[in-house]
Formats: sequence, C-alpha cells, structure tokens
Amino acid sequence: MSPISELEEHLAGVIPRPVHTLCNVLHDAGFRAWIVGGCVRDTLRERLIPGGLPREAGDWDLATDARPEQVQALFKRVVPTGIDHGTVTVVLGGIGFEVTTLRGEAGYSDGRRPDSVFYVEEIEEDLARRDFTINAIAFEPRAGKLLDPFGGLADLTAGLLRAVGDPAERFAEDGLRVLRAARFVATLRVELEPMTERAIEPSLASYRRVSQERIRDEWYKTLGAEQPSRGFRVMRCHGLLAITAPELPGASSREPHPAWERTLARVDACARDPALRLAALLSEVSAPQPTQPAAAVADTVARRLRVSNADRERVTAIVRQHGIDTSALRDDRVLRRWLAAIGRDRVEDVLGVARADAVAKRSSAELDAVAELTLRARTALAAGTVLSVRELCIGGRDLMDELGLTAGPALGQLLGRLFDLVLDRPELNTRDALLERAKELAGTG
Repeated sequence: MSPISELEEHLAGVIPRPVHTLCNVLHDAGFRAWIVGGCVRDTLRERLIPGGLPREAGDWDLATDARPEQVQALFKRVVPTGIDHGTVTVVLGGIGFEVTTLRGEAGYSDGRRPDSVFYVEEIEEDLARRDFTINAIAFEPRAGKLLDPFGGLADLTAGLLRAVGDPAERFAEDGLRVLRAARFVATLRVELEPMTERAIEPSLASYRRVSQERIRDEWYKTLGAEQPSRGFRVMRCHGLLAITAPELPGASSREPHPAWERTLARVDACARDPALRLAALLSEVSAPQPTQPAAAVADTVARRLRVSNADRERVTAIVRQHGIDTSALRDDRVLRRWLAAIGRDRVEDVLGVARADAVAKRSSAELDAVAELTLRARTALAAGTVLSVRELCIGGRDLMDELGLTAGPALGQLLGRLFDLVLDRPELNTRDALLERAKELAGTG
C-alpha cells in the first residue's frame, strides 16, 4: 500500500459515523462532499509524525458543491449559521456539522471579510482561498481520496507553515492570519516558511484592523499550547505585540530582554489554563507612568482584549500578588492576612504562578520556598482558617439581637474589627468569645 493510500485509509477510519452519513446523503442526491479544515490536518499530522502531537477533538467541517438551500432540503435539522457566506450547520445525532458550499472570495476592503462571495464548481478553487497549505487539504470520504493541490502534506511532514500562493495576498485578505501564523507555530510546533515569515511585517496595516475579540481568541488558543512562548516570540519579533500589548516587557524591541525571556519561561511553566497563563504573561507589564501598579496595567490590557469580567478579575488578582515575599509569610499571622487578602478561590492561582516564576528564574531556593509556602497555605486552609467576615461564627444579625445595635456602617466596621482580631488569634472565632469582644469594642459591656 502506498503512503498516500495508508493516509486515506486512516482518515476514513477515524471520521465519525454521522459525518459519513452526511456525505452519503449528499452523494445520493447527486452532490459531492469533502472533509476540510483542522481535523483533516491534525489527523494527518498525527499519522505523518510518529511521537508528535496527538490529534485533538475538534469540529469536522465539510465542503460541498451543493448550494445552501439544497443542503437545507436534504436534512431535517439545519441551522443557517452563515448562509450569506454559504455555510449552514447540519445537526445529526445532536451534533452540529458545518457544511459550506464551494466558494471563492473577492475584495477585502476591511482586512477581515470578503466584500463578495461567489460559488465555484471545483474543490481546488475553494482550497485556493485558504490561509496555509496545511489547512488546504481535503478528503472525499465516498471516493476515499485525499486532495492536496498546494503541498500541504509535504509541509506537514517538514513542520513548515507556508501560505497558500502569495503570502502577502493571503495576509492582506484577513489581518488575523498573521496572528494565526504565530498561534500555529505554538500549537502545531511548526516553523515559518521564509517567504511567509517575511510577509508578516508588511501586512501589519491589515492586522491593525482586526477586532480585539478575534485577537483575544487567538491569544487564548496560543496560551493553551504546550509552549505558548513559541507563538509569542513570533508576535514580538514581527511587531504584533507592539501593536496589541506594548506594555509587555520588550514588546517594542527586538533586542534581547531578560524580563521578556523570564516572562515567556513563566508562561510555559504554568498549568495549561489560558487565563492563568495570561496572568503569568502580564505579571511584569509596565505603563508610561512608572508609578502605576502592574495589576492596573494588566487590567487595562485585559479590558483592551475584551477578556471576560471573570477572567479579567482573576488575572488582576494574580498579578497584584506577583513577587511574593516568602520569608515574611513564615509568620503564621502574616500568612493568614495574606490568604485573606488573596481570597480562598485565588490561592492556588497565585501559588501556581509563583511556582512558575521560580522555575523561570531557575532558582531552586525560590522553588523550595514556594513549595514550603504552598504546604503551609494548604494546611491553613484545611484547618478552617477564617478568610472573610462572612466566615466568622457570628454575623450582623447576632450583634443586633445581642447588643441592640442597628444596621449601618458602624455595624460593618465592628464586624471588620472582629475579623481583624480573629486573623491574629483564630481561637477567638467562637460565638461567645466574639460577642464578648464585640461588647467591649462597642462599649456596651
């Protein structure tokens, strides 16, 4: 069996049954259908590079010579998700599959979407509009045949990322493609083909028009890679970071920058959690105003990228704690106050980035100190250390009932003082002890 035949047989065997069903229905109605996109690429890569990256679960997308209205007529559940661009989603077995009519595109005045879309007859014409050769491979399940008009298989084998046709034209069509190139360098562990790499910087004008939401999504995908540093090095080297996040250390320079290298090493050493790694990336940001705290700068960058409120708050909370003084935290009282300042839900995040920072600095002493702190913090949390007013054994209602106090700022201040006492002396967190202290503090005893 030839190498291509082996690949075709492998692809046919891993395609989900609903996808075969979809292709069969289209074939029986007189149409052709091909599997295209990332699942084809990743399935082939898994086979071509033994010991390489495993194929990740993803969407199985189809291209067809049937028009959208013809696809809609063939299936019971069809969602017109992008019908203006020839795409509908066919739902089979509760799973949605994107089906797109073979198309060409013309004009990209906004550097993002084609000004016009027109249908074409041949799959080769459809593949010609795609970004990179490794994404321009199609497989026709009914015929069991691979179609690779632009040498994507050879580039996959060689670990090269090459634009389809003229890279400058591809990048001008959609400014996001230069960022996708950086992302693929990280997620697929490929290298940029020289002509493709040289076309990035001349295409930055189109990149500037890309929405922050799309940039954020690519950043998150890059941060989910085994080594995000590969992608962010490309972004810095070719000017993307200077546009999107000039606050990052060395973002506007190509000269060696110790803080930048340390930042990349910290990100790589973090758990594969995009929001956590974003915090690691932004831990040493700086603004033109040197007095502005890093957490405030990180908040600015996160807002610019349209990061969700939950992730933005998580990121800034972690960055605020960057640079832990582990020696001071050997005091149990200081430790409890530190844990309370962070909050129960953020302790492991802060410790995780601190651990990654020690790895980035290659400091065994710091790594040991963080390990000791982690053990003590977890022990304190397991012992029920009170970290907020809400965790006290008494609340505002108790104080009103027992001391005759009324609701208002004074009541909140009294609870805060009781919490402060418990942080220093955890044994005071009993109803009787706190009521006694409250009477003394309120002058009612």
